[in-house]
Amino acid sequence: MELRRHIRRLLRAQSDRLPPEGNAEVAATLAALEAAWTSGASPADVRAQMRATQELADRWLVDSSKSRVRESFEMVWVALIIVLALRSFVAQPMTIPTGSMQPTLFGITLTDLREGGDTAIPGLSARLADRWLRGRTYHRVVARSGGYLRRVPPPEPVVPFLGVFPSLQKQRFQIGESWYTVWLTPGELPNPLGVKPEHAFLFYAGVRPDRLYRSNDLVLQVAVDAGDHILVDRLSYNFRRPRRGEIVVFQTHDVPEMPGGTYYIKRLVGLAGERVRIGNDRHVSVNSQRLDATTPHFENVYTFSGPPRDSHYSGHLNELAARRYGLRLGSLVKQFPNGSAEFTVRPGHYLVLGDNTVGSVDSRQWGDLPQENVGGRFGLVYWPLGRRFGWGQR
Repeated sequence: MELRRHIRRLLRAQSDRLPPEGNAEVAATLAALEAAWTSGASPADVRAQMRATQELADRWLVDSSKSRVRESFEMVWVALIIVLALRSFVAQPMTIPTGSMQPTLFGITLTDLREGGDTAIPGLSARLADRWLRGRTYHRVVARSGGYLRRVPPPEPVVPFLGVFPSLQKQRFQIGESWYTVWLTPGELPNPLGVKPEHAFLFYAGVRPDRLYRSNDLVLQVAVDAGDHILVDRLSYNFRRPRRGEIVVFQTHDVPEMPGGTYYIKRLVGLAGERVRIGNDRHVSVNSQRLDATTPHFENVYTFSGPPRDSHYSGHLNELAARRYGLRLGSLVKQFPNGSAEFTVRPGHYLVLGDNTVGSVDSRQWGDLPQENVGGRFGLVYWPLGRRFGWGQR
């Protein structure tokens, strides 16, 4: 009988915790139940003895099977609290949103494979490995008929109710009379040229409205690399102040000309009360002390040669230096028009700059930011796997 076997298992497991009278009563009722079952008693008598046995077992024994659901919920709840606590106070995952810290940390990048001689897209197994290990996906479109690029509607969710996930969207466009769909396009691309968001993917893929496409022409063939996924160290700054050169993560509220409610990541350059200049030689000076490749945390930033280039270490640019190289950064560097312009960091504030000085929106535009906005520093890259994986980009 299943009830007798179940109560017997509970008694064996809990007998050492029961008082003698409890052990005796449960053993006695089990014996009475077995006797009723084997003696041929009437069904009514067997059922009555089963009820009596169950009531006595409920009085003395703990039936763990009845609390499994509750225990499961408790375990999930405790795990959730631990995860939230770790996320809030120890380490928080974050995806690099833009290309402003390249080549130290990368945002989403798109490579036109045709510029490398129509590089072939790898096979299925290699694509899967690239996707899960390197964060790289491929897209290819061949024209079914001839014509010009006619319409490009805004990106759409792959499934309507998944519109809150920017990585789950598709891009449709029309060439001639034919419509094409590119699935799972990147939700955010660096856009320093001010291209309309619905045109950004096709712009980087080299699809142009003034080009006549013929049937079987290769319209686009691109590789999209996911932005670096990092862990933000939220613990260290509970015990000490941020230091110059550290890569810090901050909220954008109360920062002029910046959209609120988001997080940015930059390198800390100026502390409260310091006087900062960006020289025409592309080096920052703090309180008249010039930073260079021997300054801690700036070893890579100032190892540049040649003209400034996007996503390469090029020092830091003011407006005059940018113009010398044919770059017009305009409002991006309005706080530093030339090497003589000096910015004094206000008390309780920091000045931060991006490593990609050609394409970074940073303190050169909007000045300093409140110290309380800084929530942590760069910890490590945990995905994708590659040369930036780990702690190496500190």
